[in-house]
Amino acid sequence: MADVLDTRQFRSSTQAALMSLAVAVCYYAAGRLGLMGRLVVEGAVVTPIWPPTGVAVAALLLLGARVWPGIALGSFLVIASLTTPGPTTVVTVVSNTVAPLCAFLLLRRVGFRLDMARLRDGLSLVFLGGFGAMLISATAGVGLQVAKGSLDKSEFWPVWLAWWVGDTMGVLLVAPLLLVLAGPAGRFRVRRWKEAAFLGLTTLILMPMAVLSPMSMLFLVFPLLIWAALRFQLAGSILCALFASVLATFEATSGRGAFLHLTDVEIMAKLQAFNGSAALTALLLASVITEQRATRRSVRRACQELAEVLEHLAAGEPSPAPPGTAESRAAPPGGPRNP
Repeated sequence: MADVLDTRQFRSSTQAALMSLAVAVCYYAAGRLGLMGRLVVEGAVVTPIWPPTGVAVAALLLLGARVWPGIALGSFLVIASLTTPGPTTVVTVVSNTVAPLCAFLLLRRVGFRLDMARLRDGLSLVFLGGFGAMLISATAGVGLQVAKGSLDKSEFWPVWLAWWVGDTMGVLLVAPLLLVLAGPAGRFRVRRWKEAAFLGLTTLILMPMAVLSPMSMLFLVFPLLIWAALRFQLAGSILCALFASVLATFEATSGRGAFLHLTDVEIMAKLQAFNGSAALTALLLASVITEQRATRRSVRRACQELAEVLEHLAAGEPSPAPPGTAESRAAPPGGPRNP
């Protein structure tokens, strides 16, 4: 019996180690991708979208808290690829690990569902997993820069805001996409595939025009987000929002299109406002539509079950006529009486 327990524990430990290693690899790859769109704000390098936070939160929600070593290892590898690790690296790694863990614990406490089929799930991810938990990593990271003297105290808030928004955008844009990909695949009819292809083609044409145009036509993105959310819920809307945000980020880093002739602070403010608006529109609208459709399906299912019950009752003994009807008045309680 002891050998069996030891074997099970060994298998469980090996499985957790392999999953943590996979999470570390995904975290590092996402970090390298996020660094491709970095900006400089007040002399500090920040990323408008930091995908590793979304990878970390999604991994914890899907695999559990046992994969937190993978998050810490991935964070260390990203830092080591940028600079020589030192004593301050420990603080950064801890904050980058604790923030997703707090997001996971908060979401689990409020009953977050991975399918995000309710509006409360979308709101929980936004305010608890994104806005709330990412305060930890942003405050620790920027505070560490100020403490060691590489950042002036007057520059704390601009850099802190950019750091916090970047981590939050990673949660709001990347984590829902990973949860959708990990969930059960839905079945599309041929007509839906045609509409999805048309939406994708329209997105590929219209979004670059909106972002690349120096006339600042970013508002053209939102009808596409609404269309995607109404017809394809979270899978469609979050893909459109992520594509628009990535495209806008790369244009902002080069100072072209809608971000032409702007200062670094203005570019970051405009990009953060656009990315945040796109993420919130895609996430919350898709959650509302999904919840309404689920409610409609529940009502339809209840009506079908009620109809089946009535059919079974009709096949058996006839139900007595309701009191007060003509049939009940025709037959007195004592039975028929002769005049």
